[in-house]
Amino acid sequence: MPPVLSTPPDSLIDPVTEVLHGVSVTDPYRWLEDQHSPRTRQWITEQIRFGRSYLDSLPDREAICCRVRELLTVETYDSLQKVKGRYFFRKRLANQEQPGIWMRDGADGEDQVLIDPAKRRTGPFTAVRPLRVSRDGVLLLYEVKEGGERAAKFEILEVNRRKALPDSLPHGYLRGFAFARDAKSFYYVHEPREQREPFRRAAYQHVLGTDRSQDREVFRAGEDENLRLAMISDGDRVGFVVHRFGEESYTDFYLQPLPLENGRASTCILHNLEYEFAPCFLRGRLLALTDYQASNRRIVELPIGGGDESSFRDVVPESEDRITSWFASRERLYIDYSHETDTRIEIFDLKREPVEKIGEVRSGPYKTIRLLGAAVDDDEFFFEAQSFTEPIGIYRQSARETPAQLWARNGKSLEALSFGQTQVWYTSKDGTSVPMFLFGRKDVLHRGPQPTVMTSYGGHGASMTPQFSVLVAFLVERGCLFALPNIRGGSELGVAWHLGAKRQSRQAAFDDFISAAEWLIATGRTTPAQLGIFGGSNSGLLVGAAFTQRPELFRAVLCMVPMLDMLRYHLFDNAYVWKDEFGTSDDPSDFPTLLGYSPYHNVHDDTAYPATMIVSGDADQNCNPSHARKMTARLQAANASERPIFLDYSPHRGHSPVLPLSTRIDALADRLAFLCHELNVTV
Repeated sequence: MPPVLSTPPDSLIDPVTEVLHGVSVTDPYRWLEDQHSPRTRQWITEQIRFGRSYLDSLPDREAICCRVRELLTVETYDSLQKVKGRYFFRKRLANQEQPGIWMRDGADGEDQVLIDPAKRRTGPFTAVRPLRVSRDGVLLLYEVKEGGERAAKFEILEVNRRKALPDSLPHGYLRGFAFARDAKSFYYVHEPREQREPFRRAAYQHVLGTDRSQDREVFRAGEDENLRLAMISDGDRVGFVVHRFGEESYTDFYLQPLPLENGRASTCILHNLEYEFAPCFLRGRLLALTDYQASNRRIVELPIGGGDESSFRDVVPESEDRITSWFASRERLYIDYSHETDTRIEIFDLKREPVEKIGEVRSGPYKTIRLLGAAVDDDEFFFEAQSFTEPIGIYRQSARETPAQLWARNGKSLEALSFGQTQVWYTSKDGTSVPMFLFGRKDVLHRGPQPTVMTSYGGHGASMTPQFSVLVAFLVERGCLFALPNIRGGSELGVAWHLGAKRQSRQAAFDDFISAAEWLIATGRTTPAQLGIFGGSNSGLLVGAAFTQRPELFRAVLCMVPMLDMLRYHLFDNAYVWKDEFGTSDDPSDFPTLLGYSPYHNVHDDTAYPATMIVSGDADQNCNPSHARKMTARLQAANASERPIFLDYSPHRGHSPVLPLSTRIDALADRLAFLCHELNVTV
C-alpha cells in the first residue's frame, strides 16, 4: 500500500490584486486559471499524485469497488424517440464501456445496433448519442463526444444502409437542427469551437452530398459574443430565436417560410421580449411556452402571420402548479407539472376546442416521473419514473395501450421492504419552514446518531425530488441516513421559492442548507463528526458555501465540478448566460452579495476545515475547472486541521456524464471510500 503523503504539494502564491467597486480583492492563485501553462500542468500532476496517495491507502476501497461494480454493471437505456414506427435510443449492454445507438422496428421488434462507438477505434472515452431523426425515419443525426466535454462532433447515418454520410458538422456546439421535409438537406445553427469568426451567430442550409463550403446562410443574428441563436422548424417554416445578453437580456423571434427563396427575408414576429418564450410548430400552428403574465407558465398560440402579446391565445392556461416541460405530437399535448415535491404528466387533446384534458400520469408518494418525449406522428409518449429505491424505468403509453408499458429499467431496485422514507419540516435561519426528505434503512431511519450524507441544489428553479443514486444506495445499505432538503432556489414550493434564493437573495439557499444540518444534529439524528455533504455544479457551489461559512458543522465534503470563484465565473466559457440567476461582479449592486458568499473568497487562514475531496477535469466547459484548482490550493494553504484536502482531477472529466464504465466505477469507488472512511461507515 503506498504511503499517505503527510502534507499537500506547495502551491505558488502569485497574487493579483484588483479594486472592484472601491473594494480591494486579492486573488493568490490567478495563475491556475491558465490550464495549459507548464506550471499549471505540473501542479495538476503533483495534486493527482497527492490525492491518489490518500485514496489508494484506504483499507476498504477494494470491497467498495466490488459493490459499485455490481450496481453499475447493468443494462441501461436512454434518449428514446419514435419516428414512423421506429424507436431510436441509446443502449449499453451490462459490460460495455460506452452505450451505442440502437433501433427497434415496432414496440416488439428486435433491438438492432446502429452505431457502436467501440468500432470507431478511438478509445473508451468516445461516446455517441442520438439527437434527431428525419420525418421518414431514414436519416439519424447523432453526436460524438470525447470524455465529458460539452462540445461534440455531429454526424448523420443513413439508417437503412447503416452508412455514415460525409455530411458532418465539426467540433462545436449545435444550437439548432432540422431535416428538410424531403430529407435532401438540413438547416442548422452551429458554433465551432475553433472558428475564424468566433462570434458569428448564423443559420445555414446544407444540401446532402455537397461540401460545407457551399452551405447557404439563411439567417444572421449578428457577430456579438453576447448573442445566442437557436432554431426550430416543422419542414414548412423555420423559426429563429435570438437571445441578447447584456445589462438586460432580451429575446427576438423571427419566422421564415420554406422553401427558402432569394430575396425573401425573415419576418420579426416578436421583439425585445423580457420574458420566457419557447416556441414550437405543430401542424401549421405556432405554440409557445411562456411565463408572460403567468409565473407558473402557460401554453399559448400565436398567429403564424405575427402579432404581439395581445394576440397570445391560451391553449393551456396557467394553473396553481408550475409547468416544468412539455411536448407536442400530432394531436396531443403532454405537460409535466410539479406541485411541491410531487410530479405528474397531463395529456391534452388538441383536436378539441377549447383544448381538453383527457388523461394524466401521477408519480405517487416518494416517486418522481419526468416526461421524455412524444412521437411526432402518433399519440405515443414516453416518460421515466424513479425513486430512492428504484432506478430509472422508461415507460411508453398511448391511447391504444393503457396503462403505461415498461420499456426498460436501468438496473436493479433496492429491497424496498428494508428501507423507508419520510418527509419532515424544519425552520431556516429567517423563520421559513423548509421540507426535507429522509431516506434510510428502516432500522435507522428514526434512530440516531448515525453517519449521514446530505445534498441539495438550490438554484435555477430545479426541484429536488426522490431519485435513484448509486452513491446514496451504497451508503444507506450500510446504515447511513440520507437527507435531501428542498431549499429555496428550486421551485418545489412555486416560483416564489426560486426567487427567494435568486441573485442577490442567494444566501437564503445556503442558510436553508446549513439549517438542515443544524436540525439533523439538534434532533439527534447525527453529529458534526458523522455528517458529510456532497454536490456537483450549482450544488457544488452550495456545499462550497456551506462548509466555508460553517466548517465546524461537517466532517466530510465531496464537491464535484463546482463553481467557487463567484467574482470571475462569468468570464469563462459561456457562463455569462447565468447572469440573471447569479448576477455578476461587474454590477455594483450584485458585487457585495457575490463577495459575501463566494467560497473561494471566504476561505480563512488557520481554520480547521472538513475533509474535502474536490472533483474536476480539463474537459469541463460548464463550470470551468479553474474553480476547482484555485479552491484546492487556497484550502490546502489555509487548513489548520489534520483532515485531507485534495483534488481528484482527470483530463477527460467534464460536465457531461459520458465517461466509460470502468472509469465511472473507479471514480465512484474513490468517492465512497473517502466518505466511508471520514464518516466511519462500516463497509
